[in-house]
Amino acid sequence: MKHYLPIIFSFLFVSLAWSQTDEPELSSGQQVRCVAFYNLENLFDTIHDEGKNDYEYLPDGGMKWTAYKYEQKIQKMAYAISQLGTDIDPRGAMCVGVAEVENIGCLNDLCRELEKYDRHYSPILLEGPDRRGVDVGFLYNADMFKPTSVKGYELHAHYSDGGLVRSRLQLLVSGYTYEDNSKQFVKNANNRMEKLHIIVNHWPSRYGGELTSRATRDTAAMLCRSICDSLYLKDAGAKIIIMGDLNDDPFNHSCAHVMDAKKHREEVKPKGFFNTMWLKLDNGVGSLAYQGSWNLFDQIIISEPLLNAPLTSKGWVYWKSQVFNKPFLTVQEGKDKGTPLRTHKSGVWQNGYGDHYPTMIYLIKNN
Repeated sequence: MKHYLPIIFSFLFVSLAWSQTDEPELSSGQQVRCVAFYNLENLFDTIHDEGKNDYEYLPDGGMKWTAYKYEQKIQKMAYAISQLGTDIDPRGAMCVGVAEVENIGCLNDLCRELEKYDRHYSPILLEGPDRRGVDVGFLYNADMFKPTSVKGYELHAHYSDGGLVRSRLQLLVSGYTYEDNSKQFVKNANNRMEKLHIIVNHWPSRYGGELTSRATRDTAAMLCRSICDSLYLKDAGAKIIIMGDLNDDPFNHSCAHVMDAKKHREEVKPKGFFNTMWLKLDNGVGSLAYQGSWNLFDQIIISEPLLNAPLTSKGWVYWKSQVFNKPFLTVQEGKDKGTPLRTHKSGVWQNGYGDHYPTMIYLIKNN
C-alpha cells in the first residue's frame, strides 16, 4: 500500500479523490475486501449426473473428459482463484461467485485444491434447471464472511420460437462481514450490523443471435431487478452486489435499461444501480474475446448505498473495479495472442484456464 498523506488528512483526501476519479488511493486507516466473479468454463466432473445433458464431458464423450483433464482443470481454477485480489490484499478474495459448474461436488474438489494455496473457502450451490446441468455457485472465506440466507430464483422465459428457457438460477446470498482479525461483525455508524446481499447470475446465452435472444436476457434482468426491489423494500439502504456472466455488455438493453445500471456514478439516484465495468469496456478492456473484438459480459453492478455511503458511516463503500487479465490467464503467441487461454478451443483440449477473465471489485471501510 502507498502512503501519500498523513492519516489525519485521509478523509479529506478520499473525498476530493472521489470527485475526480473512480479509484482513490487506499489509506493505512482503512480495511479492504475483494469480491469477485469467475466463469469457470464448463467445470464438469467425469461422472454422469442423472437428468443432465453432460454426455459431452464424460470420458467417452466428445471432449474425451478424463480424470486427468478434470484434475488439471481443478488445479488451474484453484490457482487462478487463489490469486484474485492479492495485488491489494494478500488474503485474496473474500468471496467469489462462479458460473458453469456442474454440481456441488466440483466445488468441493475446487475448495480442497484451494487449501494448497492457504485459501479456505466454503462452497454454496443450488441445482437449477439448465439443460446442460451447469449452475452458478458461491465460494466464501468464513474468516471474512458469514452467510445468513441463501435463496435461488428460477427464470421463467421463452425463446422467440416459443421454446422454454431452462436457465440457471439467480443465487442470492446474504450475510455479514467480519472486522479485520476479529469475529466481530462490521457495524455502521448507527451501531447496526451491516448486511451484504450478493446475487450471482448467468443469464441466457445469445444462441440464435443477440437480437433474437435479447428478450430472454431482458426477462432475466427483470427477475434480478425484482430481487433487488424486494431487498430495497425491506431496507432502503440495502448494499447489493449483482455479479455474473450476463451474456450482454453494459450498454445492452438488459443492463442499461431494464436494470438501469448507470455508467457514471453521478447519474445514480437513490435506490439506483452503478455498473462498475462500463468504463472499463469503454477503455478497451474486456473479459472475453469474440471474432477479434472484446466483450465485457462478466459484470459487477452495485446498489446506490454501496456506491455513495460516506466513509464516516463505518460501513463498506465501493472503491474500484478490475478485470483480472493476468499474463498466466492469457495466450502469449499466435493469432489468439492477448485473449483468455481456454480449456478447449474448437473441441481441442488446450489445458488452459477458461474463456472468460475473472472480474472483481474492492470495498473499503474506515476502522
